[in-house]
Amino acid sequence: MSESVTIIGGGLAGSEAAWQLAERGVLVRLYEMRPRRQTPVHRGGDLAELVCSNSLKSLDANTAAGALKYELSTLGSQVLRCALETRVAAGGALAVDREAFAQLVTESLEAHPNVELIREEFTALPALIEAQSPVILATGPLTSSALEEQLVGLLGQESLAFFDAAAPVVEAPSLDTERLFFQSRYDKSGADYLNAPLTREEYDHLVRELTEAQRVIPRSFETAELFQACQPVEEVARSGHDTLRHGALKPVGLRDPRTGQRPWAVVQLRPENNEGTAYNLVGFQTNLTFGEQERIFRLIPGLEQAVFSRFGVMHRNTFVNTPRVLSRSFALRSHPFLRFAGQITGTEGYAEAIASGLFAALATYAELRGLEAPVLPVETVLGSLFAYATNPGLEDYQPMHVNYGIIKALPAPPRRKKERYAAYRQRACVAVEAFREQHRFLSLLPAYPVPFLEP
Repeated sequence: MSESVTIIGGGLAGSEAAWQLAERGVLVRLYEMRPRRQTPVHRGGDLAELVCSNSLKSLDANTAAGALKYELSTLGSQVLRCALETRVAAGGALAVDREAFAQLVTESLEAHPNVELIREEFTALPALIEAQSPVILATGPLTSSALEEQLVGLLGQESLAFFDAAAPVVEAPSLDTERLFFQSRYDKSGADYLNAPLTREEYDHLVRELTEAQRVIPRSFETAELFQACQPVEEVARSGHDTLRHGALKPVGLRDPRTGQRPWAVVQLRPENNEGTAYNLVGFQTNLTFGEQERIFRLIPGLEQAVFSRFGVMHRNTFVNTPRVLSRSFALRSHPFLRFAGQITGTEGYAEAIASGLFAALATYAELRGLEAPVLPVETVLGSLFAYATNPGLEDYQPMHVNYGIIKALPAPPRRKKERYAAYRQRACVAVEAFREQHRFLSLLPAYPVPFLEP
């Protein structure tokens, strides 16, 4: 088999896959159509550009998101290492300066002697399939229309779509910090978030305006059911008056220093960069018109004069019906030299995308060497996600991120959630370390520490 691999898509998954293979001496042709051809939500041409949030979720080692980061660091993820190097303060979460992060990934891969970065749209999938050349398709949720047509021709009606929404970003100098306060929930890892406290009356007014606001008129392809984890804030508000107050706007773990009391509801703003010049409205992904965003989000205390450096947008996301068409190594069952990675597989989340790119690279490398494809143990959070996603018996497949609801059950699970999650994490750590030891033939890159929060 050829000692070169074609990777389509330079997002998180494609970048990780390219880096992993290149470090093992494999020549990589990495196709990325930006900036020559942009998507509806990307802004630049850097690899691994984050378009929704700048957070890779929790650094609490006992959460599924935290356990995933341990597994990634144990397996030598290079993109996660870049995230740690460009980290910004965000309480218990791993958030990054998105520009510095994307630039670091881009410069590292551009300088790699085994990576050829090709800045053009890839439309030659049938030719690669005919040649049986090894391919990793990691075009993400915004696959180009031309390539999507080729996928439909290859997969038939197994190709599906859902929709995602990105939150707005506001300029820090335009915020009224007299009405806001810095604090992380339960004071974990410093006061990294700006918080806008709402009274009951202010919350009621905000919800009322959200439910009555003017949305962008949906096109025919936007009528599919929205993925629950990325519901626009106005859709969440419509689902129930108190839904936001028990979700993104929950006040638990926070106290307004002006009153000494817990507010009725809280809007949290997360820094976009180390300089703190811009903030992301946490949980405010939206499909409202730009004019409505300005009007309604300025109702939030402290945001009355907010200047928006980016409005929220809603965009199409495409993913394949993974349980029906992909194997446990994310290879297409009908063409096993073609693997998928990232959000196009229906594995949802930034860290999950990085992980699937890493795993696709390991499986491809094993195939190049004539070895059996590795299978991550289901005791790991990543292994449990992959087992879930590739389960051929799964009906009505929808995007999923790592969580302890799909992991293999403990033989004698503790009754208390905190202790149960700690047990899941301990078992996952043991399992991924054993996997690393047993698969030394995969030339795994060095492990490194992650600054997890103390339990």
